[in-house]
Amino acid sequence: MKRALNLKQLRLGVLASVVMVLCATPLAQAGEGHDHGGGGAAPSANGPQRLPDGSVFLPKPAQRQLGVRTLTTAEAELPRSVELAGKVLMDPNAGGKVQPLNAGRIEPGPRGLPNPGQAVRKGEVLAYVVPSTAPIERSNQSSQLAELRAAKSLADKRVARLKELADTVPRKDIEAAESESASLTERIAAIGGGLATREALVAPVSGVIASAHAVAGQVVDARELVFEIVDPSRLRIEALAFDPALAANVGSATLAIGDKRVPLDFTGAARSLREQALPLGFRAQGAALDSLAVGQPVRVFVQTKDKVKGLAVPVASLMKNPANQTIVWVKSGPERFEPRTVTTESLDGVSVSVTAGLKAGDRVATQGATLINQVR
Repeated sequence: MKRALNLKQLRLGVLASVVMVLCATPLAQAGEGHDHGGGGAAPSANGPQRLPDGSVFLPKPAQRQLGVRTLTTAEAELPRSVELAGKVLMDPNAGGKVQPLNAGRIEPGPRGLPNPGQAVRKGEVLAYVVPSTAPIERSNQSSQLAELRAAKSLADKRVARLKELADTVPRKDIEAAESESASLTERIAAIGGGLATREALVAPVSGVIASAHAVAGQVVDARELVFEIVDPSRLRIEALAFDPALAANVGSATLAIGDKRVPLDFTGAARSLREQALPLGFRAQGAALDSLAVGQPVRVFVQTKDKVKGLAVPVASLMKNPANQTIVWVKSGPERFEPRTVTTESLDGVSVSVTAGLKAGDRVATQGATLINQVR
């Protein structure tokens, strides 16, 4: 027993001596210019990372930080949709154009010249146009006016003389002289008004000024567009369909504005081609149209009466892989996302119909899918 204790004490002494020697030995230093700094930090096995099979490991804290949200898909009979290029137009019953009938100089109205975006009422005077006439025309009108005034003066004197001789002059002569004097009075008023009149540019409908092309003192020609008025809550959408048969197969239509869907009412199709396409007319209403402007290009999604089996998925879920294929990220586990190559069709601008690559019940990433796609 005593010998075992001595061996144990000897081992402890040797171990203590080795530790003291190691502590006393200075650290080796690299030569000047050869110090490469400390080693890089070891990669964390608990952080987001791309796995060898292409899937992504994303811990729960990272999912909450990135705002990842998923949606459980369900198979349904979805309408086959067609995406068309459209343009915003004014409703002819809720918009109008202000054009002068005569060439002249612009003068401000009672409230001054309106600005784009200003609300106006039907019948409100927006501006005046002072007609422009050549000097020779104005001089001819002035000379004609002087002749008429002289003739009226003679007519008035003749009427006065005839009335003094009313007992000896027939009544019809007095009435003829009075009629001639009245006619000359009206002709003088017409020509005098033509020299001093100005054309009032009146708002044809109530709405807001969509465009203004006038400044004080500007000279405009006849039929030149000066103001354009539109009601923002009532607009028309015109889309061009290169398949004329689509006009007879329109079920419903929507307009995508950001992440909002605006339903459209189909008003009819034209009977003449434009640019080798058939114009389709739609009527749009609602507060979401306040962000649209007349002439703005838009995308119109027409849902036909044909049906196709698919799964509705938000457009934000669609990503591209390195091979430029369309994929979605499916949550296969609590902290695991797998890429799935899918085939899609247009639906309504906010969602798409997945016809291949997914099955009902899959949980597809909707929010944060872009961030998942960037994990390496």
